[in-house]
Amino acid sequence: MPSSTSKHAPVIVITGTPGTGKTTHAQLLVEESPVPLKHINVGEWVKEQELYEEYDEDWQSYTVDEDKLLDALEPIASAGGVILDWHTSDIFPERWVDLVVVLRCDHTQLWERLEKRGYPSKKIQENNEAEIMEVVLDEARSSYAPEIVVDLKSESTEDLESNVARIVQWIEAWRKDHRTAEQ
Repeated sequence: MPSSTSKHAPVIVITGTPGTGKTTHAQLLVEESPVPLKHINVGEWVKEQELYEEYDEDWQSYTVDEDKLLDALEPIASAGGVILDWHTSDIFPERWVDLVVVLRCDHTQLWERLEKRGYPSKKIQENNEAEIMEVVLDEARSSYAPEIVVDLKSESTEDLESNVARIVQWIEAWRKDHRTAEQ
């Protein structure tokens, strides 16, 4: 079973290859959600909370201390009402998660987005290959029940608006189902 019915709001994981729009989706969802949601950009949070082992110069990224990260997130996820925004999802225990949204983007468009961010070409190539090979989607599908994993296209403003509206509808249904379960 996903998570406890005592939570006031769901735990939503928004995942996807870097550059697919996770943070933008999460920020808009916080604004439009019918229930209060806290957005945690996990990559930024790892830096702020010093939940890493070291900084990898080659990849220009931190090596996350997964145990420290999960220990820090446990009370937040248990309370519910949070969006976890990260490029991976399989680290989060299944019991925490109510919905996993995997954002997808055409690899040519993704390449351009990552170039604009100033990513080194080696990192752009690795992320682009991961998107083409559906690595993040496969990871989510192998880690969570199929009914909680949603694959959404994220290439345009229209996609963004449609995706957020769809997730808001899902939250409303979740809330209704959990209100019924508590009675």
